[in-house]
Amino acid sequence: MTSTTPSRTPSGAAAHDDVDVLIIGAGISGIGMGSHLRAHRPGTSFAILEARDEVGGTWSLFQYPGIRSDSDMPTFGFGFRPWTHQKSIADGHLILDYLRQTAAENDLTGHIRLGHRVIGADFSTATGRWTVTAQQSSGRKTVRFTARFLFVGTGPYDHDEGFTPEFPGIEDFAGRVVHPQHWPHELNYTGKRVVVIGSGATAVTLIPSMARTAAHVTMLQRSPGYVFSMPAQDAIANALRTLLGHRRAHEVIRRKNVFVTRGLFKACRRAPKLTRRLLIAGVRRQLPRHFDVDTHFTPHYAPWDQRLCVVPDGDLFKAISSGRASVVTDHIERFTETGIRLKSGQELSADVVVTATGLTMAVFGKIRLSIDKQQVHVPDTTAYKAMMLSGVPNFVFALGYTNLSWTLKVDLVCEHFCRLLDHMDTHGYTTVEPVLTDPTMDRLPYMDLTSGYVQRGIGMFPRRGTRGPWTVEMAYEKDVERLREEAVDDNALRFTRNPAPAGEPARSRSRSEGA
Repeated sequence: MTSTTPSRTPSGAAAHDDVDVLIIGAGISGIGMGSHLRAHRPGTSFAILEARDEVGGTWSLFQYPGIRSDSDMPTFGFGFRPWTHQKSIADGHLILDYLRQTAAENDLTGHIRLGHRVIGADFSTATGRWTVTAQQSSGRKTVRFTARFLFVGTGPYDHDEGFTPEFPGIEDFAGRVVHPQHWPHELNYTGKRVVVIGSGATAVTLIPSMARTAAHVTMLQRSPGYVFSMPAQDAIANALRTLLGHRRAHEVIRRKNVFVTRGLFKACRRAPKLTRRLLIAGVRRQLPRHFDVDTHFTPHYAPWDQRLCVVPDGDLFKAISSGRASVVTDHIERFTETGIRLKSGQELSADVVVTATGLTMAVFGKIRLSIDKQQVHVPDTTAYKAMMLSGVPNFVFALGYTNLSWTLKVDLVCEHFCRLLDHMDTHGYTTVEPVLTDPTMDRLPYMDLTSGYVQRGIGMFPRRGTRGPWTVEMAYEKDVERLREEAVDDNALRFTRNPAPAGEPARSRSRSEGA
């Protein structure tokens, strides 16, 4: 019988301390990578290191009320494992169950080491291998692993700390202040007055859920964002599953959803004024006639300059229409003992304040990367096909889309990595390194969103180029072409055979040299 409980200690795991691929993170990306290796590279040894004490990544960490997907699950789920639940916009616990089941069905649990926080990784050009240092959560013991390849699937956020601005007078507030990333399980807000600071995806998720039992919930925002409603259940998808079965319907549903989502994004970019009017008109239809949509739901930026917020079945608008929730657009002057005083002079009374004020970005899980003991300054690198780093050998990462389901990109990266390993085995290569040889190419921020959390943290990330394999494509159809259909080797990759002993130069051949 396959174990469903990942290892928490290194006992009995000596055979796995040196592996072909070391995967960092047991969330969507790590589970996806492990599953692809099991399916397509059954002879490849691997281990998955997870800092927390359970698998699931974001879906294990975040426990705030109402947590759910903000992408449709047929595309947010894996391409190799159909999403079968009737809900297309799914609750967090359903997603966590899906990830756990995927790990168990693909026999990953024996490869996962829980409570192993990776703090450093050094690549040796002499041996062609990574040495990875991890700290165990139990006893704070430091352990080491070695691997031929390092795959980082930690996501773009700091799991230790969310973002909360410095609010004057917050220490004077007599009530409870909580951040959604660190939700206290014992918090009882039944019959309480709640103020949620923020207008992003977390805020619009929290408010309708808390409004069911709270006395009243107020969404306090500095400025509005785009919010649109979509059905929690996809009637077409559910009908296709009934007619075709889960497996055959899966690909059809995914193609449909990619087409619709990409179509919306392209419409926002090509006709921003029209889509702006349509999005705001959609809000007006779902709120009372007297509601001030111009103030509270009419942003000052174009659609998709920041992510659009999805509300399933219009639950946010229903909470507002019922009077259980309200929206205030203003700036905070200071906290008081009983609530929050605004710059307009209005004071919001509160028993509980939720600071849904954003996330903190962290590049590659805050791991200190080095090559031959020389630290890699990540912002100096350029992303190759949005999955490898210039000048860093045998290193692969997964960062999903900002305008489409995250997992669509993860699946493509995992596929391409398996193909890359096949190519290297066929030709006897031991290392591969992207090499940027064009010093004149412009280098831009990895993401171009104007969201506050992106602007605060994107400087820590690798840069993107403006042409060739150095661009970061937030376009699934383009990534399908270059990651699934094109050859894995090109002139930007330097392959190496047989690492030389220390002190001797390695023999390298690139495609341009006839490899």
